[in-house]
Amino acid sequence: MQKIVNVLAVASAAVSVAVVGTGAFVYVQRDAILENVKEKALESITGGLGGSLTPDIGVPLPSPDAPASAESPSNAGLGLPSF
Repeated sequence: MQKIVNVLAVASAAVSVAVVGTGAFVYVQRDAILENVKEKALESITGGLGGSLTPDIGVPLPSPDAPASAESPSNAGLGLPSF
């Protein structure tokens, strides 16, 4: 019975050392871990856009030969009738 208690005590000590060691490692490396998480988060966010901010989203671009601005009628406004 004493041998079983000793084995459990050694196993408990090993687990305690592992937990404390892991905590110390994370504490020492916290800046690097945070930077890595930030980088991956930004990459996933910007990678998820998939070029949606570029002209290939289906909106036709004006041709280079077209005038820069088209003349708008003077009564164009908000589409409200003028009295």
